[in-house]
Amino acid sequence: MSTFSYVAAAIVLFTIVLGNSNAQLSSTFYDTTCPNVSSVVRNVVEQAQQNDIRIGAKLIRVHFHDCFVNGCDASLLLDDADDIDSEKNAVPNQSTAGYPVIDDIKTALENVCPGVVSCADIVALASQILVSENGGPTWEVQLGRRDSRTANRAGTTAIPSPFETLAQITKKFTDAGLDSTDLVALSGAHTFGRAQCSTFVHRLYNFSGTGNPDPSLDTTYLETLRQTCPEGGNGGTLANLDPSTPNGFDNNYFTNLQNKQGLLQTDQELFSTSGADTISIVDRFANSQSDFFDTFAKSMINMGNIKPLTGSDGEIRSDCKRVN
Repeated sequence: MSTFSYVAAAIVLFTIVLGNSNAQLSSTFYDTTCPNVSSVVRNVVEQAQQNDIRIGAKLIRVHFHDCFVNGCDASLLLDDADDIDSEKNAVPNQSTAGYPVIDDIKTALENVCPGVVSCADIVALASQILVSENGGPTWEVQLGRRDSRTANRAGTTAIPSPFETLAQITKKFTDAGLDSTDLVALSGAHTFGRAQCSTFVHRLYNFSGTGNPDPSLDTTYLETLRQTCPEGGNGGTLANLDPSTPNGFDNNYFTNLQNKQGLLQTDQELFSTSGADTISIVDRFANSQSDFFDTFAKSMINMGNIKPLTGSDGEIRSDCKRVN
């Protein structure tokens, strides 16, 4: 089955089974109102990537964290205001980044298509373009989302945490209308980007209060990580999520898991949790990069379809940081 067929099937399945996809989303939504939207976004993110190789990982993380709180409505982008308690201040989002690039894209689009393209769609488009630019798949981004007028800082507890068990993570995906295949495929975005020592150092020295490291960590990899993140060291130090090809989008993330080289607890648990249905999916993707790419494209569309605001709901912000 072609990538396009996989994507089309995913849209139909998601609409029928879950009901939170919206028929008003369409890959051709801006064809008449802003036909150059993709090229404008591409120009900005390509320039941004020359200055920051991590921008792809940063923006796809923003997309992920936004969609898991009230749906893909760009609520995460809102700064504090009189009636806005920004989601950026919540613990899961304090290390998110890349917002100035989103602002640059918005400025460029307002210059050619004022008041047309939503911030929520900007994040979705930028994520797809940057995955593709880094060697990953491409897909037809479904467009037509509108931007929220509110933030939900309390709702950020719905964002999966790197300290949670597979069961806890799976429930958060299920609550969002996503399944185990989506969980494993979307976790594969950790094939590029970095993570702070503070998100995994608990695995290196005193895992779950045992006084020993996480037994699911390869011992050689453990020693490498201990050099990067000494006990009591700087929690903000960065380590590559994928030690083999840290800046490329490929399926090495999954072979890393097979080799007990998943950086985050929630990465390695996909493969090392006894009896988990995620193990066979990791094996599938490790054995076939094309299978991973096709499924990742489907899962990105599924995630992007979580409770979008459409029609007359919400607004099209002129500045992604604040409501109109």
